[in-house]
Amino acid sequence: MTKADVIAEISDKTGIDKADVSSAIESFFSVVKDNLSNGEPIYVRGFGSFVNKKRAHKIARNISKNTSIEIPEHFIPSFKPAKTFVEQVKSNAK
Repeated sequence: MTKADVIAEISDKTGIDKADVSSAIESFFSVVKDNLSNGEPIYVRGFGSFVNKKRAHKIARNISKNTSIEIPEHFIPSFKPAKTFVEQVKSNAK
């Protein structure tokens, strides 16, 4: 399902204009990106959490040049689903 499909489905279910739904979804994504880039997690009860996960410093190998590459510690965005969401997906899995 693409973002356009999500917008169309929400518009059909709620009767809200697609442009308004698209604006709301874009605003939601913007808020998630801004908060995660500032190090602030987002918790949506019953759905899940958007958090930053810390990746440790490590030494990697470039096998084509046979050299070591130092990768510094960094953070990556991650989504952790809520238990109720996981249960729903498990019970409806095909």
